Amino acid sequence: MKTPIIGIDLGTTNSEVAVVRDGQVHVIEVDGQSLLPSVVGLADDGALLVGQTARNQYALHPERTLRSIKRRMGEDTHVALGEKHYTPQEISALILRRLKGAAEAFLGTEVKQAVITVPAYFSDAQRQATREAGALAGLAVERIINEPTAAVLAYEAHHSEAKNVLVYDLGGGTFDVSVVRLAEDINQVLASHGNNCLGGDDFDTCIVNHLVAHLREAHQVDPRDNRAAMARITRAAEAAKIALSDAPYARIDEEYLLEHDRQPVHLSLELSRDDYEDMIAPLVNDTLEAVHVALEGARLTVADLDEVLLVGGATRTPLVQQRLEEVLGMTPRAELDPDLCVAHGAAIQGALVAGDNMARVLVDITPYTFGTSALDELDGEPYPYVYVPLIRKNTPIPVTKSEAFSTVHDGQQIIDVKVFQGEERDALNNTQIGDFRVEGLSDAPAGNIIVTTFTLDINGILEVSAREKRTGLEKRITIKNATSRFANEELEEARERLSTLIEGEVAEGQSEQRHAVQARALIEKAERLLENASPEDSEDLVDCMEEVRDTLDRDDDVALAEAVDALSDLIYYLES
Repeated sequence: MKTPIIGIDLGTTNSEVAVVRDGQVHVIEVDGQSLLPSVVGLADDGALLVGQTARNQYALHPERTLRSIKRRMGEDTHVALGEKHYTPQEISALILRRLKGAAEAFLGTEVKQAVITVPAYFSDAQRQATREAGALAGLAVERIINEPTAAVLAYEAHHSEAKNVLVYDLGGGTFDVSVVRLAEDINQVLASHGNNCLGGDDFDTCIVNHLVAHLREAHQVDPRDNRAAMARITRAAEAAKIALSDAPYARIDEEYLLEHDRQPVHLSLELSRDDYEDMIAPLVNDTLEAVHVALEGARLTVADLDEVLLVGGATRTPLVQQRLEEVLGMTPRAELDPDLCVAHGAAIQGALVAGDNMARVLVDITPYTFGTSALDELDGEPYPYVYVPLIRKNTPIPVTKSEAFSTVHDGQQIIDVKVFQGEERDALNNTQIGDFRVEGLSDAPAGNIIVTTFTLDINGILEVSAREKRTGLEKRITIKNATSRFANEELEEARERLSTLIEGEVAEGQSEQRHAVQARALIEKAERLLENASPEDSEDLVDCMEEVRDTLDRDDDVALAEAVDALSDLIYYLES
């Protein structure tokens, strides 16, 4: 039996391990999670903590907990852990050792070899430090490969055509962008640029600074001298950042954070995505400048790019994807989990080194973009049906996304929510797949916030809700088979075209059968309309459907034709 070669993404914030088994990539869970926090600490009794347990204690004991050690790799330095000092390689080795143990438990055999990924711009000293960390963990490091190369392997393990790909990798603590040329037998990194001190941790810092400023203003207290309080604030900031990737607001509550004048100080505020994006905009702009530097280094222009791949958890930030689309003019690919795709690629490289055959990686994604419409500018003019995508094409499912909208008029009592599927900026050029009305909004000035949420599950069922933020008033609908709607409609149209085409060849005696088939099809369509119809329309639909069913049972072709016409007219009225 061949010894497996595992793939490891040794990250600043989180690390992952994966392996190829039976031609498929498996991300190995550690303590029940795919991501192992890159945190090392000591417990009260001096016991070593690695991963989630170390991360959990950071808020209480930051003085004996280490994070983001990757940023120190390659430095001739030591870091304190308890009463002793260690090199960055030694701390990294503890993380690698934990990943190695999880892989051995998963495979049921000893693991001796690994492929480990590093940022493309890592220096020789940093790469050598990574090799040393592997050796300290008991691993023979067969390859050190660049993270963008690993990402391309994960996305394009079976590519057959030449293309230019830009890999935008924004992780917890590091950022790099690489331009890669893919050919049938080789992937060549043409140019890279980055910053080993820019990542999601810096987004956290922006929120931390905001929270500290709030405490100073609201409570006249500065928490920066209190390490435990700052650790809690940092943890809360990270949680808010993650929440704002999918929701327009994040609530931050940390009770009994500090004492001031012998009184407890509680941290409690709401952070909006708009305010958060204003904070991080300069950092995102820095990454876009790096994109242009990398393109210049590769002697390519934006027009030469075929694809953009997103890597790293911080790419979930909506502003990042929005700005990339604006600058590059294309929607980035993100069907693989950005936290895990580098580990995927490392495992694939390990399998290739071991001489294994690879099967294609399959992921569940939505093939369509889903969104709603709102009043905004289109072609420089106000327009009430500007498309606002919430779940974008190629997003992995299941997924939930929320966006905040606001009322237009003072005292507005009603909003109509329309659900569209498509890619056009003008929502009316897309396909409307549902709508509903929220009535009884509070008597508030224009700008009353309505939070709209789209949830798409693995079965293609789309649930849409709209909630008035200030009162919690909510209305929702469920749209079944949202992802297959185009296919179903096209199939129905094809059936109708064929029915028309062959109608002249049907024998005279079969007209009753044709009416029966049409009747059943109309009943199915009416049942779908019932989900979103008003009470009055629902009553009319039910009456017409019952009349059609009665005439079917009576075998009365004349009455059936009349009932079918009545139901068809009502459906036409409701759809228009």
